Amino acid sequence: MSLFERLGGAPAINAAVDLFYKKVLADNRINYYFDDVDMMDQAAKQKAFLTMAFGGPNGYDGRDMRSAHAHLVAQGMNDEHFDAVLELIGETLTELGVSNDLIGEAAAIAESVRNDVLSRTPAAIG
Repeated sequence: MSLFERLGGAPAINAAVDLFYKKVLADNRINYYFDDVDMMDQAAKQKAFLTMAFGGPNGYDGRDMRSAHAHLVAQGMNDEHFDAVLELIGETLTELGVSNDLIGEAAAIAESVRNDVLSRTPAAIG
């Protein structure tokens, strides 16, 4: 069963994204990145992206993570901001009663896009 299904499908993703963005907009570490963002559109994109990333139906037609966040990196977005997002994802899922195992899986998926979001080349493995 996919993470999407184990989290509770579309209703769970919708609830998580809505709560997550409330937390984001209240967090002074990152909320200014959303000053000029249509939050309804942003939430819809995030719901589609997470549905796809967590193994649900792929209805995501947005840009790849690198190009979607390049303008934010140019404004100074870095690991501290990414870590704040991960923290808020964890808080959101905890508040919604998601188990630690599933939160860990979601965090690992989020972590897997860190280098793309921050426009970095992954370190060489050697």
